[in-house]
Amino acid sequence: MAATVTVEPAGRSCWDEPVSIVVRGLAPEQRVTLRTSLRDEKGELFRAHARYRADAGGELDLARAPALGGSFAGLEPMGLFWAMEAEKPWGRLVKRDVHQPFAVELEVLDGHEPEGGRLLGRTVHEREFLAPGVRREPVRAGRVRAALFLPPGAGPFPGIIDLFGSGGGLCEYRASLLAGHGFAVLALAYFRFEDLPESLNVVHLEYFEEAVDFMLQHPKGITATVVINSCVANTIAPLHYKDMIIPDLGSDLGKHTTTESGLLDFMNIWNNPLEKPYHQSLIPLEKAQGPFLFIVGMDDYSWKSEFYANIASERLQAHGKDRPQIIHYPGTGHCIDPPYFPPSRASVHAVLGLAIYYGAVRLRSPDGEQEPGWVVAGDGAGCGQPGKMALIAGQA
Repeated sequence: MAATVTVEPAGRSCWDEPVSIVVRGLAPEQRVTLRTSLRDEKGELFRAHARYRADAGGELDLARAPALGGSFAGLEPMGLFWAMEAEKPWGRLVKRDVHQPFAVELEVLDGHEPEGGRLLGRTVHEREFLAPGVRREPVRAGRVRAALFLPPGAGPFPGIIDLFGSGGGLCEYRASLLAGHGFAVLALAYFRFEDLPESLNVVHLEYFEEAVDFMLQHPKGITATVVINSCVANTIAPLHYKDMIIPDLGSDLGKHTTTESGLLDFMNIWNNPLEKPYHQSLIPLEKAQGPFLFIVGMDDYSWKSEFYANIASERLQAHGKDRPQIIHYPGTGHCIDPPYFPPSRASVHAVLGLAIYYGAVRLRSPDGEQEPGWVVAGDGAGCGQPGKMALIAGQA
């Protein structure tokens, strides 16, 4: 091995932090292939590769050198991370144990063949999910089952309750990373975890009130809600709150289509909540006290996220509420993960057990440029100050 691979920050970085990758000791204008790989907690392999050409001095700096093909093309300094794909079909990269980093292997191979080139250099870089000083506290308060992530320091901190969708369990990786940016984040489980219900059918909304009450032990209350690619109507199972039941929207599975790859496309199966038979499934957002921020992936194939966000906007304004902020991301599918996660175009659905198509490739800003940063309750949603709290309703 003749080349030296340098990754900065050296040794370890947070998953949502960009890194600098430089290869030195190559021949002038040498053609090489860079390859990354990691194994998730189940041992599944994820890989990416890209072809490059060194400069006249034998150096390759990914901040300046465009990829000439492979898993991606063009100037993408972090492409070798976000472009990783599962070796197993429809695999999705998730993180269950946030205490343990992912070890990413980066190799430099001679030539433009990702499997056959001579190994020139190699390094391993760890991508962690707990920034220095971030504390994780397990929460078992009444019925609430959660994990609270607190930034370093005395606070107070802006607070977030982080909810995932129909997969169940306790997902912590988004909460742990957000805590590294100064938020106090409660990653909240609400079914399929410990002694919580196994099914959404028996989940009662009073449970979430308990979670809010727990967070209210920290100063101030919920002042904003961030909704990521969610439906404005109740979808899969009835919602129970005291003596009120919000029925599910219902669907017609016969309206599904199949992609050329054999994936199921469920975008058009859902009933229209604006039609009278399904109107009772609409969630009464107008009763909320704070503003809303809707994140809409314009290529969401799980359902019509933009349509639902517009319904919510009209409903809120019709009841004298402020118009919510809606941010549209062209070319973005249903699953929006933290920065530099490989995009999840499809995976086996946790409830249905079938391979579902989620939509397009990656998060981009409204003007079409790459958007690697977090989207949380910020300037337009009233949660940029210490002591305030937002509720994030996530997807998948």
